[in-house]
Amino acid sequence: MSLPRQIGSVWFWLTAALVGLLSLFLLYPLVNMLASSFASAGGRGGSGWGIFLSDPRYLTALGNTVLLGLLVTLGAALIGVPLAYFAARYNFPGKTLIAVLPLTTLVVPEVIAAQTWLMMFGNNGLITRSLGDVGIAIPSFYGWFGLTTVMTFIYYTYVYIGTLAAIRGFDVQLEEAAQGLGTSPNTARWKVLVPVVMPAVLASCLLVFTLVVGNFAVATILGGRVALLSVITYQAFVSEMGSDPVMQSTLASVSIGLVAAVLFLQRWIVSRGRYEITMGRGAKPQRLKGLSALLLALAASIVVIISLLPLFTVIAGAFTRARGPVMRWGEWTTLNMERVFLNAPDPIINTLIFAGIATLISVVVSTLASYLIVKKRTVLTPALDYIASLPLALSGTVLGIGLVMSFNTGWLTLTGTAMIIVIAYVIRRLPFGIRNASSTLYNVPNSIEEASISLGVPPVQSFFKVVLPIMVPSIAAAAILVWTTTVSELSASIVVYSGGKETMPIQIFRLIDSNLMAQASAYGLVLVVTILLPIIIATTIFKIDVFASR
Repeated sequence: MSLPRQIGSVWFWLTAALVGLLSLFLLYPLVNMLASSFASAGGRGGSGWGIFLSDPRYLTALGNTVLLGLLVTLGAALIGVPLAYFAARYNFPGKTLIAVLPLTTLVVPEVIAAQTWLMMFGNNGLITRSLGDVGIAIPSFYGWFGLTTVMTFIYYTYVYIGTLAAIRGFDVQLEEAAQGLGTSPNTARWKVLVPVVMPAVLASCLLVFTLVVGNFAVATILGGRVALLSVITYQAFVSEMGSDPVMQSTLASVSIGLVAAVLFLQRWIVSRGRYEITMGRGAKPQRLKGLSALLLALAASIVVIISLLPLFTVIAGAFTRARGPVMRWGEWTTLNMERVFLNAPDPIINTLIFAGIATLISVVVSTLASYLIVKKRTVLTPALDYIASLPLALSGTVLGIGLVMSFNTGWLTLTGTAMIIVIAYVIRRLPFGIRNASSTLYNVPNSIEEASISLGVPPVQSFFKVVLPIMVPSIAAAAILVWTTTVSELSASIVVYSGGKETMPIQIFRLIDSNLMAQASAYGLVLVVTILLPIIIATTIFKIDVFASR
């Protein structure tokens, strides 16, 4: 379509409107933040980059962040890849339990995972005290040990899900052909299966690395004396807001650069070895028996139990009697839940309102954006597609700092309002919504919509009457994923919120900081139920595959 015809189309102006909104609330904060990093850093001399490169504390934080990312990524791969292979290729007792693993990435927010691991293995944790009573001392859970352990068991499911999908989509006939030429089964897997699956494994591992770089909850709660980029970025924001924003901008820009470099590396690695399987059959799982089956079932069960440990712990902690920071394990009470619902329900109400509004806006924007990107391409479509993908390279802390810096004063003052929280939620989860909403559009022939238009129905009405009904399942899945990830959002909301607008994750974080684990568990239980209930309704009643595009 020629440019004049595009300009005369309603879809062009809708695309322009979305590009304008995303430029205002995403590009402008990023450019503003990057420009601030080159400004003079007050009385300290030089720009923020000069101070960053000359201050050992900042360089140590960068090195620690990269090292932590590598350690967690390695641990996640060592757990996720073998588990995915055995789940795809073998049947063994208890295999059905592994099906709950994707659920743990949605149901258990990171702040709750950090809290409950601390309740078990912290200095005053249940398991720490129990082992100490019999003379067994375990390493301090603050610092490298706790960070690596908790993040590994949070993020390995991403590697597991990506690898499992790749192995199940592999044409086993290629492996059988290699064996037919005299290659041993193990060699055939190494030379045929591994090269095909490796891009998916690398993509999942690099995703884990980016998540570790942007992690705020676990890094802050369990980091101890380990300086990490996400933590010192938040500390710079808290200590310097309103006086010297240069270092917070510089540190945020470093985080963006690090994640962008990893995403570029991912594209480069995948492009060097691309294998495409157009059709074929997957391998039929083999049933294991005897000792090997028992050992595999035991290993898988241990992984599942550890993954679900935060969920079990938060339920127990919510009903455990406590006096201040002291948990009286074995003494049950409902006082913690009563305090949450009767004395301090505001965080629950704020969470439901803010996340509800953000989910509604996200669904509308992501549905329209996915339709414009897939079906109504114009000269502005590449810009919309690129800008909408930018939040994948941003941590919540970075996005929040950019929004506060850009809308703290001037013609559009949002700092201190609930609107800035909602905007942070919408921008942060926009790629999730677009990815899910567009999953159906690639399979919808253009001829269906064209037939409607040829019968005299205007283009916009054809969209609502023909295309939108087909998109309903993917839109519903997008809404559920946006909701579940928004209600548990901490890293962005803790930067942009103001007094009286605390959400449940923020309240949990503050209670953990005060060592009030019982009350934090009560809010955590409410948060888990808030996340889990829509998933149960969607999967059991409406038969929506929430994990179809994860």
